[in-house]
Amino acid sequence: MTDIVFVFEVHQPHRIRRNLFWQGKVSQRQTMGDLFKHYFDTEVNREIFQRAARKCYFPSNQILLDVIDTFKNEKKQAKFSFSLSGVFLEQCEMFDKDLLETFRQLSASGCAEFLNQTYYHSIASLYPEKDEFIEQVKMHKQAVKDLLGYNPNVFENTELLYNNTIAKTVESLGYKGIYTEGVEKILGEKSPNYLYTPKSSKTIRVLLRNYKLTDDVGFRFSARWWPEWPLTADKYSHWLAATKGDCVTIFPDYETFGEHHWPETGIHSFMRHLPEKILSFNNLNMATPSEVIDKHSPVGEVDVPESEGTVSWADIQRDQSGWLGNAMQWAYYTTLRRLEPLIKEADNPVFLDLWRYFQTSDHLYYMFTAGGGPGEVHSYFSPYESPMDAFVAAQTLLTDFELRLRLSILAANEPFLFYTGIGKECYTGSMVWSLKGFVKALEKVAIKAIEFHFGNGDFESWISCSLKDEELAAKISSLKDHRHNDEELREKLVDAAKKRLNTLTKQVKESTKLF
Repeated sequence: MTDIVFVFEVHQPHRIRRNLFWQGKVSQRQTMGDLFKHYFDTEVNREIFQRAARKCYFPSNQILLDVIDTFKNEKKQAKFSFSLSGVFLEQCEMFDKDLLETFRQLSASGCAEFLNQTYYHSIASLYPEKDEFIEQVKMHKQAVKDLLGYNPNVFENTELLYNNTIAKTVESLGYKGIYTEGVEKILGEKSPNYLYTPKSSKTIRVLLRNYKLTDDVGFRFSARWWPEWPLTADKYSHWLAATKGDCVTIFPDYETFGEHHWPETGIHSFMRHLPEKILSFNNLNMATPSEVIDKHSPVGEVDVPESEGTVSWADIQRDQSGWLGNAMQWAYYTTLRRLEPLIKEADNPVFLDLWRYFQTSDHLYYMFTAGGGPGEVHSYFSPYESPMDAFVAAQTLLTDFELRLRLSILAANEPFLFYTGIGKECYTGSMVWSLKGFVKALEKVAIKAIEFHFGNGDFESWISCSLKDEELAAKISSLKDHRHNDEELREKLVDAAKKRLNTLTKQVKESTKLF
């Protein structure tokens, strides 16, 4: 018997304000509490969310609840799965809590599974270091637990971005399954309708999206030029019944049902009648991803080396080029990445959240410049007139954010690396980018490192040349006029740096009224 798995991607980004650069409103004085609404267009996001809720989310959720109820006492039940981004869940709480309640009802039905993803629907999995990716995954898992009462154990990375390293990272977090695109370049002659094992992984299973059958619904349902139009539930169920394999995953955007294909196309009627048609076949069943993993064994291995190209569900190439395919996208991505150490040193939840909102994949998606069919798809989703407009808006605001961040933490031009002696083997692993980070490091770093740098005059040199703070440099230098034991030296250095930090922070606040 073949298991039919329906997974719906549900995501709405916090869209960046489009015209701040052209209106000359960049670098305006803003309080910390006002920065989110300064950078992100809440009214546009509310309008789009409420339209999608009216046309898609509410009617589609009700259809699924009705279908689940119809088959709840039958031997074969109707089952569905969802991958809801954290920023979508946020907007449910912001704009329509009644919608969130319908997802809770689906969770309570026992016939719906909720997948884990990155909270911010971000491209953090593509960063060389995976710490930020892991933090966002954990955030999302907690949000799904708190808001839906569900503990996810199957993972879907943003836009199905996948390689061996991502799979290994997700496996280390305890997940039993991960989704990616069932594309020929990783499968060869193999079918997407089976479970696989990632290269160099042991416990986690790879589930694959059947993109051909998914796109029949997602892209072609209302296309009158398509030889198979009109697509009916009866016709589609016969296609599924004729498809060989253990499991067939249909994985479209949820907005397919009412937003991308309007209700007038018959998409909701298709959605309502399809489960009944599927369950009428003796060789078909409906299942969740977890049930498929528990039921079936992997039939082979998929190998997607990071160096040879990450897989996704985007465009014809089905790689990462939808987000990192041109110079504008790489410039934005590089700016994001370089901010990470400053963000972490800032230890400020507002700055951290804003930085993560800037990571949402949609911002890079709008900068896509290739033409043809893929270009039309990107343009359809974009609120901008052109990819260049998208880049100017996003990069300008990200740069504005960076300047505010640097000012708040008193950032240096170059980092300071703590060593206990000469040679790479003496590196402590501690690196700071700001006066605020310097204070924290002095409190924790090995006293041997403090003695080494203090004796060589490294502290005052960095403070003078990189922080451009001659007053603090002179204060640090003056400490050499007195003898100090180990911890007394640490105490004196921390005291001098902390007092200077407090003084400068106060001056910034008074002069800018920002923080």
